[in-house]
Amino acid sequence: MRSEAERARIVAETLLPGAQVSEVARKYGATRWQIYDWRRRFRQRGLLPACEASQATFAPLVVGGALEERQAPAIKLEIAIGDIVLRTDTAIDAEQLSRVIRVLRASR
Repeated sequence: MRSEAERARIVAETLLPGAQVSEVARKYGATRWQIYDWRRRFRQRGLLPACEASQATFAPLVVGGALEERQAPAIKLEIAIGDIVLRTDTAIDAEQLSRVIRVLRASR
């Protein structure tokens, strides 16, 4: 069983910038849940502020150049009618495609 002082040291270590509770727990042979429980108990007794983190820290966003628009690759459409193969992309108008298919069927 750990002393109050040892628990306080472990909890304090988890509050350092960049510290991860799971790593500190592993280091001391404890579980994350034990440390969270210790934090809660210290907080309830007024020994730890309600919000442990002093301020949120953010990583800066760095953009390495202008973002270029990327076009989706054209999807090819292939329709076989007998021995005739019609190849087009999906940008073709549905009405136009219907007319072409009717003409191809009629030519067989």
